[in-house]
Amino acid sequence: MGAVPLLRADVRDVHELRVLNPATEEVVATVPAATPQDVDAAVRRAADAQRRWAGLAPGDRARQLRRFADAVDGQLEELAQLEVSEAGHPIASARWEAGNVRDLLEYAAGGVERLNGAQIPVPGGLDVTFHEPLGVVAVIAPWNFPMPIAAWGLAPALAAGNAVLLKPAETTPLTALRLAALALEAGLPEGLFQVLPGAGPVAGDALVRHPGVAKVVFTGSTAVGRSVMATCAEQVKRVTLELGGKSPNIVFADADIERAAAAAPDSFLDNTGQDCCARSRILVQRSVHDRFLELLEPAVKSFTVGDPTDPATRMGPLISAAHRERVRSYVPESAPALFRGEVPSGKGYWYPATVLAAAPGDRVAVEEVFGPVAVVIPFEDEAEAVRLANATDYGLSGSVWTRDVSRALRVSRAVAAGNLSVNSHSSVRYWTPFGGFKRSGLGRELGPGALAAFTETKNVFVAIDPLEENQ
Repeated sequence: MGAVPLLRADVRDVHELRVLNPATEEVVATVPAATPQDVDAAVRRAADAQRRWAGLAPGDRARQLRRFADAVDGQLEELAQLEVSEAGHPIASARWEAGNVRDLLEYAAGGVERLNGAQIPVPGGLDVTFHEPLGVVAVIAPWNFPMPIAAWGLAPALAAGNAVLLKPAETTPLTALRLAALALEAGLPEGLFQVLPGAGPVAGDALVRHPGVAKVVFTGSTAVGRSVMATCAEQVKRVTLELGGKSPNIVFADADIERAAAAAPDSFLDNTGQDCCARSRILVQRSVHDRFLELLEPAVKSFTVGDPTDPATRMGPLISAAHRERVRSYVPESAPALFRGEVPSGKGYWYPATVLAAAPGDRVAVEEVFGPVAVVIPFEDEAEAVRLANATDYGLSGSVWTRDVSRALRVSRAVAAGNLSVNSHSSVRYWTPFGGFKRSGLGRELGPGALAAFTETKNVFVAIDPLEENQ
């Protein structure tokens, strides 16, 4: 679900961020941009708050997180409307995203009192392990899913006893700032959860480099992720990376073709394709290729595009004019378009749903477009399907459509990706781990192990005096 960078090359003199509504191009807010000095002061406040937070009884920490979840629940509509205005998400999607933040906080709160260590049998004494919080955690969130992905890091990090500094994307700081205000209203200590809007090469770089930050959680492009990882390596700093994707949607001839075709548009048009899990490579067995396309075309063209405030809208605009030009670069006039959808006229960063015929090595078939563009590529048999699915530097997600359970399991094990769905396009659930293979990232988020990822394991051995023989 990572995002591509949208910054200008020179952003050192940015003093404020202008937030534009992608559907109207109107300025909806201006936000002061954090400086390296602001980052340093925030880290110091966070370190003080973290020591007090980690010293709370687990039940008290869980209770405060539940109050935070309740505060979010009470402002779901406000948060959703902010998401619509800053990110252009359809209101139905934005409401789900706000609810997901609440759910993540509740799920993480449930893990506070279950962050169990272990007792390990050893000779001569008692050996136990503890999960100790890291300290101050930096979460650098993208613009494509500003609320949920921020919560992926902040909820388990707080639950594990850490303080969190959240650096939202330059284009989408408003929901992050509101979440921080709600945390304070819910009673979380001052300084424990702070938001630092700002330019990536300024505020983001300062966070990554700061010696008081124990771990960085970054979601974004693979190129920027490599830079973050290299900088963290200088201090042997822990890092989780959720980066790009070019996920396959593999449709076998024995699948329910009608169902597979009906589901395909959501897999690459949700969030206007601005999703690293987007199934933008549709691999279809040759014997059903033509039939699949016959069914796919009306499904794509009926995908409702328009005003994000309308509950019936399923696809909104792209995030910015610059990003629209980037998407457009993948679809030149000579591109072999099979069909396109429609978009509103007038202002807004609109781009139509586009389905292309492509060869496996074409640029549009191997690079992450991050827009509402998919390619359809035929294959002959299972072996070729797996080979094509793995012919990418990425390995984040993917889908397999078949009625054959054995085939579903064989292909799922053979495809090099962190999250596979059979007869479904669902990639993300807060109950299950999420992350990528290859250049799609490092580490896992969500699921039962989410809290442990924000801790150090400490081993303690207690010697036991031997029983004296005369007793």
